[in-house]
Amino acid sequence: MKRSKAFKVCTLSHRRFVKAKDLKITIAYTNSINSSIEGFIMWTSKRVQISLRKPLEQMKYILATDVGSTTTKARFFEKKKEGWRFTAAGESPTTVEAPYEDVTMGVCNCVREVEELTGHKILSREPRGIMLPFDGDSGVDLYCTTSSAGGGLQMMVAGVITSMTAESANRAALGAGAIVMDIIAVDDGRPDYQKIQRIRTLRPDMILMAGGTDGGTIKHVVDIAELIKASEPTPRLGIDYKLPMVYAGNKNAAPHIQELFKKLALTIVDNIRPTLEVEKIEPARKEIHELFMEHVMAHAPGYLNLMKWTDVDIMPTPAGEGLAVQLIAKVYNKNTLGVGLGGATTNIYSILESYYPGYEGDRHGFVRSVSANLGMSYSICNVLKEAGIDNIMRWLFIPLDKDDLRNRLRNKMIRPTTIPQTTEELIIEQAAAREALRLGLRHHRTIATRLKGAMIKRDMTSAIFDQELEETYVDMKDIDIIVGTGGLLSHAPRRVQSLLILTDAWQPEGVTWLFQDSVFMMPHLGVLATVHPEAAWQIFDKDCLIRLGTVIAPTGLAKDGEEILDIEMEMPDGSSVKETVEFGAIKRIMLPEREKTKATISVRRGFTIGPEGQRRIEADLIGGIVGIVIDARGRPLTFPKDDSERIGKLVEWAKSLDLYPESIYQTVKE
Repeated sequence: MKRSKAFKVCTLSHRRFVKAKDLKITIAYTNSINSSIEGFIMWTSKRVQISLRKPLEQMKYILATDVGSTTTKARFFEKKKEGWRFTAAGESPTTVEAPYEDVTMGVCNCVREVEELTGHKILSREPRGIMLPFDGDSGVDLYCTTSSAGGGLQMMVAGVITSMTAESANRAALGAGAIVMDIIAVDDGRPDYQKIQRIRTLRPDMILMAGGTDGGTIKHVVDIAELIKASEPTPRLGIDYKLPMVYAGNKNAAPHIQELFKKLALTIVDNIRPTLEVEKIEPARKEIHELFMEHVMAHAPGYLNLMKWTDVDIMPTPAGEGLAVQLIAKVYNKNTLGVGLGGATTNIYSILESYYPGYEGDRHGFVRSVSANLGMSYSICNVLKEAGIDNIMRWLFIPLDKDDLRNRLRNKMIRPTTIPQTTEELIIEQAAAREALRLGLRHHRTIATRLKGAMIKRDMTSAIFDQELEETYVDMKDIDIIVGTGGLLSHAPRRVQSLLILTDAWQPEGVTWLFQDSVFMMPHLGVLATVHPEAAWQIFDKDCLIRLGTVIAPTGLAKDGEEILDIEMEMPDGSSVKETVEFGAIKRIMLPEREKTKATISVRRGFTIGPEGQRRIEADLIGGIVGIVIDARGRPLTFPKDDSERIGKLVEWAKSLDLYPESIYQTVKE
């Protein structure tokens, strides 16, 4: 009997044999949560899920893990009187490679650490696994996990035109949490034999193919399909693995695609670009996730057993992290820019709901980019290569020559698990982090672009003066929230260091709130949000998100010492603060975390502080561990050409924020 689509979703989600009388239909939805999270539920899942577990309101314990490339991390959550809270964490080396080749061993090891810390029994000994549900004495009510072990989801993308259908397919793959190994297109500049050779050597986990608008010519679509077939692509996971392929192109070409790829696990979904003015990537993204579970995870070492333990589909780690960033944007209803700064890669996520015309889908305006060669340990020398030694040196005020800096960064690459032992080493790593973030955002802007080929409505001013629209729609003037995660940011000795790293690298403009992940829980909470968003947000809000504070940064340039900004604000205790800030300075005003206030900000002629060139605004400010930071260094941020003046400025900025211990400044040559 042919399975219905609904039955397919259920079996993919649960993946275990049960008796009909034991089944309980539940919907990831509760009435007790606020409207923002209600919207997030409908926005992320919109699906009924089969579960043998307790109803959400009766749950008491939740376990979430992330099976990383090197480390498996467990997070244990408990429902208390004040709501859901983070209780304990456990970590263990990932066991995906020989001699273990079973990821469940690493999962058990890190969960065992949680057991030792809490005294709560979670693992069953016979048969080995997670005890579900909580029986009043042991076990948990829900278990979910993300994974990037074994290289994560590696995909090849193909399209007809590099800047149109191939670009849209690339966004769909990245949004599904994949690492895109290569983009093949008719006009990518390579001769056919080179494309064939490249496809044969890639060995991806999955292929996504797009091309053409519905009803248009199918010739070029079939041409690229025949090129792929001639290449005879082979999967990374061996000959027993049937390579999955998703076709999301011109629907008129679908019969030809079916005929060409009988030997692959082909799935046909809605066209990514049904017309030039519309991009519809959600169907492809959802199908990639299902195939990731059905094919990729099913062949990875130990994942079949791990899938039997989980209540929901295993999700790629970047996808979970992206969902967490989307949750922040949805709850606050603000444009958000997030980053996961890792050891080998830098993932950047943007959610700008009103700046992506032509997009159709639940996650309106969500784009992810991955810079696979920019990281803070394994890839730190790639940061050195791409940024250049001078761009890293410009952030340093400690006495250090270029050869010494190169050697220190090389040592970090050779010993990627080491952490800074001195303040000097910390300053060097944080300088490299600024450049990794800057380069990562530059790459992200090439992904987050306006639809090529679409007719764009222009205002009268741009038409008269023939102004060109920027291809990217990620403008720092439009960003309301910046959130960072990753070891270097989350484990910075002083939280103000994280704030200044993000501020220096991305140079936010106007008024921007800055958040930070405290203990690397964003992937865990992202996957949890697909099932229990109320619990995910309560944990996120109380135990994960650290409010660093608010950065106020006017755009423009002036001479040092020239007064450029006036601010007036009412403090929570009833007092008022009035400040005038000079160009080139950084001013810090303490405002406790979770406190809010309104401020009136005005800037002098030649500067702007708000959208559309505003010079006077009223803004909502939030407090944080750092407080309110008025960054009057100007935009774009520039450095004095004289080296001693540059060092003097860096020391001045660091001292004004209490960035490092006072003793480090004594090493600076006057």
